Amino acid sequence: MKDDADFHSGELKAQSQWNTSQIWDEARRERLLLSSVPEDLIERLESMPFFFVATSSQSGDCDCSFKGGGPGIIQFIDPTRFAFPDMDGNGAFMSLGNILENPHVGCLFIDFSDGGRLRINGKASIHESGEIKQLFPGYPRVILVDIVQVVPNCPAHVPKLLLENST
Repeated sequence: MKDDADFHSGELKAQSQWNTSQIWDEARRERLLLSSVPEDLIERLESMPFFFVATSSQSGDCDCSFKGGGPGIIQFIDPTRFAFPDMDGNGAFMSLGNILENPHVGCLFIDFSDGGRLRINGKASIHESGEIKQLFPGYPRVILVDIVQVVPNCPAHVPKLLLENST
């Protein structure tokens, strides 16, 4: 039996309206709604050259940002926490400003070579010193994400793309 705590009222309404409530049995929830990143995916995620992070202000205004930098852009502390550096950009601090108001973030990792993708939702904090900051020396700030939910996605509609090396 589906535990309604897994979904908010809007998700439950959509599932009812579009007749998908019945597919969210316990086995599917256990397979597709995780509370940590499976150990066998950590190395793959750490080797990805980029990801996307979605944030929103306290009033709900959203922002989605590309976070690049090559393999190693994220580091896992354990299966429930990962960190990434804040790289100086245009100085608008849209993502960080949102995190200061609302720590909830959504991260999307896509491997365009095989369509693998993973969503990670969590709560972010900004570190300007200390142990977390030391994971990425030379960067002004480091963002730590405490994972709340991990959702593997089907690769069916992800286009296959090859990254070009620019050496």
